[in-house]
Amino acid sequence: MNSMKRYLVFVKPYKWKIVFTILIGVVKFTIPLLIPLLLQYLIDDVINGETLTREEKIDQLLLIMGAAFFLFVVLRPPIEYIRQYYAQWVGSKILYDIRDQLFTHLQKLSLRFYSNTRVGEVISRVIHDVEQTKTFVITGLMNVWLDLITIVIAIVIMLTMDVSLTIVAVLLFPFYGLSVKYFYSRLRMLTRVRSQALANVQGHLHERVQGIPIIQGFALEDHEQKEFAVQNQNFLTKALEHTKWNAKTFAVVNTITDVAPLLVIGYASYQVILGDIKIGTMVAFIAYIDRLYSPLRRLVNSSTTLTQAVASMDRVFEFIDEKYDIEDSPSAKALTKVDGKLSFENVSFKYAEEELPVLKSITLDMNQGETVAFVGMSGGGKSTLVSLIPRFYDVTEGVIKLDGVDIRDLQVRSLRDQIGIVLQDSILFSDSVKFNILMGNPHATDEEVIEAAKAANAHDFIMELPEGYDTKVGERGVKLSGGQKQRISIARVFLKNPPILLLDEATSALDLESEHLIQESLTLLSKNRTTCVVAHRLSTITHADKIVLLDHGEIKEVGSHDLLMKEKGYYYDLFSIQQLEK
Repeated sequence: MNSMKRYLVFVKPYKWKIVFTILIGVVKFTIPLLIPLLLQYLIDDVINGETLTREEKIDQLLLIMGAAFFLFVVLRPPIEYIRQYYAQWVGSKILYDIRDQLFTHLQKLSLRFYSNTRVGEVISRVIHDVEQTKTFVITGLMNVWLDLITIVIAIVIMLTMDVSLTIVAVLLFPFYGLSVKYFYSRLRMLTRVRSQALANVQGHLHERVQGIPIIQGFALEDHEQKEFAVQNQNFLTKALEHTKWNAKTFAVVNTITDVAPLLVIGYASYQVILGDIKIGTMVAFIAYIDRLYSPLRRLVNSSTTLTQAVASMDRVFEFIDEKYDIEDSPSAKALTKVDGKLSFENVSFKYAEEELPVLKSITLDMNQGETVAFVGMSGGGKSTLVSLIPRFYDVTEGVIKLDGVDIRDLQVRSLRDQIGIVLQDSILFSDSVKFNILMGNPHATDEEVIEAAKAANAHDFIMELPEGYDTKVGERGVKLSGGQKQRISIARVFLKNPPILLLDEATSALDLESEHLIQESLTLLSKNRTTCVVAHRLSTITHADKIVLLDHGEIKEVGSHDLLMKEKGYYYDLFSIQQLEK
């Protein structure tokens, strides 16, 4: 129920449109309720009317049918259109608002969350589960009320016709209510389990589609078919459990709604035989039974679809309740001016409480405009250290200061606005080259985009692409080479023009020609900026003002290339090995 209350917050802005839709719906559903009365009048007063001549009966019939055709052909269609349009409009607007909030939420969740959650599952919640909740708006907030109002109006009309027949008609209502209540709670649980199983299939499928080159390259098709079958079978099992319980619900409830009309037909026929009611009244009453139990059957369907909607709501709000690892403190200040002096004071970090520290008591100063390179064996903590600067993660112990201010006292977005990042794996969006460069500054002019591309040694190859800067690069830049993707990433940072630069193994996966071009643009990019470089190839960072060698999360050596070579320690050994390998 808590999920429903929270969902109503999204519904509230549209409450008057919902009320209007319900009122229009009442008119739409009331019109068919006139048909049984029409039948009663035609049978008892026109067809069996003893005082009317044949011509008068035909005149009465034509008059009544003309009025009926006007109601159903002229009046009802526009009412139906308005009701359907507004119902779907309200539902779609509410879904738009929820997805809008979810996307805002997605962008605030930390890298820790994304490292532990599959992309496919996130997408399943934002797309599938949110879509499922639309049933709550269309059915729960509109159709259920319309069906209940229809039932009430039908009962009122039936009471005016014959009280005892009406009592027989509603005799099984309590059993209907009890059966729905009994089946509801388990159906909700089974729906949640089914939705999670579907999300697992989607997550698995998303990963495998992204990894198709590996699957085909290693001829793993048969193996992956079996892996997918496991996920698919799990979903099938959960879906069939849900279907089984759903079928039980329908079997029991529909039996109740089928038995009730039989009771009415039997009792009404008995009343006609006794002469207590006319045959027209009996026909009208049986017609009203259909009008009474059709909405009741819809309510049965509604109870199961609403169960699915509520289960999806639970999953959506479970996702919304995911805590942010990185949040601005109430007193956090916006960062407007940056000199670029960075200080690490006894910084330690671990990814999870139960894990061992990745960084241990790191103390380091980086002066304004200085280039500092972080080197060492894989797993030493280099990338982790650099990722703490833009607060992708927060330190476990110690403090990182920018220009003497703890970065946790700064607004996250204003901090990241002053930082440019080039990663080893360049992330591009499946849009144009220009769009990807503009990620550095969405408000830049075409001339500024071209200047940034030239500075990154990217302009020449971009102009050779089929549509130049308007060429679509494909998902994650699949249509470009590694070096081309990297140069677009660097152009993006040139366009941003930040005072702090983070380069995380930006050239390690490239060929020598691409590395030379990129190294040239990175040298230009680093000029007059505080630059942190994570490097695997030590030959690319010999120019750095300061080289920091990390081993198992601890600083082992700090100094310039020449100084560290003279000391003949860890750095000297590492550099010598790489030179021998070359």
